[in-house]
Amino acid sequence: DEERTVGHKSHAMHYKDVLATANALYLQGGGALAAGLALFDLEWRNIEAGHAWVAAQGVEADEDITQLGMTYPDAGVNILGLRRHAREQIHWLEIALAAARRLKPREYEGTAMGNLGVAYHDLGETQRAIQFHEQYLTIAREIGDRKGEGIALGNLGSANLALGQTQRAIQFCEQRLVIARELGNRKGEGVALGNLGVAYRNLGEPRRAIQFHEQNLTIARELGDREGEGAALGNLGVVYQDLGETQQAIQFYEQQLLIDRELGDRRGEGRALWNMSLVLNQLGQRAQAVQHAEQSLAIFEQIEDPNAQKARAALAAWREEAGHN
Repeated sequence: DEERTVGHKSHAMHYKDVLATANALYLQGGGALAAGLALFDLEWRNIEAGHAWVAAQGVEADEDITQLGMTYPDAGVNILGLRRHAREQIHWLEIALAAARRLKPREYEGTAMGNLGVAYHDLGETQRAIQFHEQYLTIAREIGDRKGEGIALGNLGSANLALGQTQRAIQFCEQRLVIARELGNRKGEGVALGNLGVAYRNLGEPRRAIQFHEQNLTIARELGDREGEGAALGNLGVVYQDLGETQQAIQFYEQQLLIDRELGDRRGEGRALWNMSLVLNQLGQRAQAVQHAEQSLAIFEQIEDPNAQKARAALAAWREEAGHN
């Protein structure tokens, strides 16, 4: 039994490191990004098995195993967010949070809270997400973690955008932008600019929104950040659709869709398909609109995206209209 435990622990430690390597490659962008995704996909079953063993040891595990539980989700935070369901991420993060509270490193406690907030946001549980982000912000400020503070502020901006609290969201995003530029964090800067673009679009200032999204797109391409590039393209499509420039919007959505499918980004793919269905319907191409909406709805239901209800209602209305015609 003792030898078996040593073997399991070594296996779990090794595949936590593999997960970290895959995540680091993904963040490098460019050709390394594809290598990181390929490594993650190849080794996912081993990564999953390593974490499952750690989780099964429970709260009475020795300190090494507890530390593994704390660090596993953080090792692959970006790639796990892209590839795995939000509820699976929540399971991992709850284990990490409990381990961090047992071992007392405040930085990991804050990070786990922030990532739990992101996962709950993805499920549409925005108020719950805000509670986690606020706790993360408090911890980051207590320990002087400026990067963490910026991330928490940015996530609070995103959550307030989802609630329609646009002016409040802008305040958070502007603070996030200041910190990102202070730290030279180009990825964080791009995210803040993108969220400001969404906010100004919501305020009815499309030209200003385009400026922010174009800056975000430039940064994403500079970094080789394909996920960020896809998000910026999608946001540009939404604004051009608002302006009635439907062909331009479709071009942006098509580019976004190619990137999302390349990455296996199901959330991004679902949203690109949904936005394309709206444009196609606007152009009177009802059959194509329904086809795209059906694909979008299937993805939204699979990942429990809050947009599923909206897509379901639109599809029902379009089918009813088609029946009357």
